[in-house]
Amino acid sequence: MSPDVKAFFDTTTNTVSYVVKDPQGTACAIIDSVLDFDHASGRTDTASADAIIDHVQSHGLQLQWVLESHVHADHLSAAPYLQEKLGGQIGIGDRITTVQDTFGKVFNEGTKFQRDGSQFDRLFSDGDSFHIGQMRADVMHTPGHTPACMTYVIGDAAFVGDTLFMPDFGTARCDFPGGSAHDLYQSIQRILSLPDDTRIFVGHDYKAPGREEFAWETTVGAQKARNVHIGQDRAEEQFVQMREARDATLGMPKLILPSLQVNMRAGNMPEPDEQGDVMLKLPVNKI
Repeated sequence: MSPDVKAFFDTTTNTVSYVVKDPQGTACAIIDSVLDFDHASGRTDTASADAIIDHVQSHGLQLQWVLESHVHADHLSAAPYLQEKLGGQIGIGDRITTVQDTFGKVFNEGTKFQRDGSQFDRLFSDGDSFHIGQMRADVMHTPGHTPACMTYVIGDAAFVGDTLFMPDFGTARCDFPGGSAHDLYQSIQRILSLPDDTRIFVGHDYKAPGREEFAWETTVGAQKARNVHIGQDRAEEQFVQMREARDATLGMPKLILPSLQVNMRAGNMPEPDEQGDVMLKLPVNKI
């Protein structure tokens, strides 16, 4: 089965969100949504999420799932807002508990912050399956970028989050806490074991040098043949050396500190203080 896929590209964070629809009905899922956030003012906005809501409502779709490929470090999730407006269950990989434990300590969250994934409606394990209407979706644990990264294989389409980018841009960084270039290599091999004509939808695009347009759809066959980091059967040790050297040159994403605090809570803000104000923390020399 081939799902209908509508992409929404956020130019501020270079994030691609997807509405994935059962071609035989009205059921759909939303993958990797964006809550707009202005770092300088600390203000949120829902314009990106509202565009998705308008699409779902104008096409008479029924939202069943709001899916996260992982705890994003470069944008805030709009999952709770989408759920409030459209319904559905919020799902993520069950290794979210590892991420919550790691960053619960970084942000000194104390015992009130639950580290059991209970902020989400469904925690997926490797090999799990679920349905979007009559369309089956299979869950593949693909760690490396983070310990909790998941790939959702829905019909002939695989939604890989940040694990792979377009073939001319390569692969995800692995230098966040819990990341591993060795794990990423093995995860990519699992993705590349899917049929060559499997459509791959990536989580970000930054326009590789020489390419004028943003892009987010490719195939397993194209990745195997042309991915600049992993294509043509590149050996694991060679990949790891390249990935670790490249990661050492990268700065942290601009929104990493607010994003992690919000996204490990399933897109919810921290509890307000006694005055009703919501505060995000800025840990110094911790990441």
